[in-house]
Amino acid sequence: MASLEKPPINVDYFADLTGDIDACDETCREQIGDRIKQLREDKGLSIEELARLTNFDEQLLRDIEDNTVSPQLGTIIKLSKAMDSALQRLIAAEGRMAYSVTRKNERKIVTRSSTSRGQRPAYTYMSLAPEVKDRHMEVLMVQLEELVDAEPSVHAGEEFIHVLEGTVLLRIGEERFELLPGDSAYYLSSTAHLLSAKEGRAKILAVIYSQ
Repeated sequence: MASLEKPPINVDYFADLTGDIDACDETCREQIGDRIKQLREDKGLSIEELARLTNFDEQLLRDIEDNTVSPQLGTIIKLSKAMDSALQRLIAAEGRMAYSVTRKNERKIVTRSSTSRGQRPAYTYMSLAPEVKDRHMEVLMVQLEELVDAEPSVHAGEEFIHVLEGTVLLRIGEERFELLPGDSAYYLSSTAHLLSAKEGRAKILAVIYSQ
C-alpha cells in the first residue's frame, strides 16, 4: 500500500524562487519620476492640467517628478490612465519583444514606493517581464514593508497576488485577511485595498492587469 505521507518540503526551492530584492538605489528611484515627467511633457500637459485630470495635488505631482516622493502603484496607474499611456511605460519602460524569459540573476528593481508624502518606504517592485511589448499585465515580485498609517489604493484594473515569504496583511474594503506563504488573492483594483507585511517584511508575486 502506498504511503500517504507528504514528501518533505525542499526549503531551497523557495529560496530559489524568491531570490533577494536588494535595496533600491537612487537610479531606480529616479527613473519613475523621470518617466512621469517625460510622458507629461510629451503629451504637452502642464502640472496644473495633470492635477485636474487626476485630482492629485499639484505639489504632490511636483514632488513625484522631483523624486522627493516615490509614488505607490495605484498613483502610477492613475497617472498612466490620465495620460493615455500603457502602464508599462511608467513602471518598467516599454518593451520591444513578443515574449520575455527573465533569469533569476537578470531581475531588476524598477521602482519603489513610499507612504504618503514619502515618509518611509512601503513597497519595492521587481519586474519579471519587462521586455514584452504592448503588454496589458505587469508581473512583479514585490517586497512589502510593515505599515501602520498607509492609505488604501483605488484604481482601475484587476490584481492577483501570491504570498512567497512572510505574513501579508490584506485589506479589501472592510474585510481583513492574514495571508501566509502559499496563500493567494484575486480582487478588482476598483475596491479600496491595502497590502503590507504583518511584521518586518514580506514578499509576494503580483500580477497587475490594467487596460
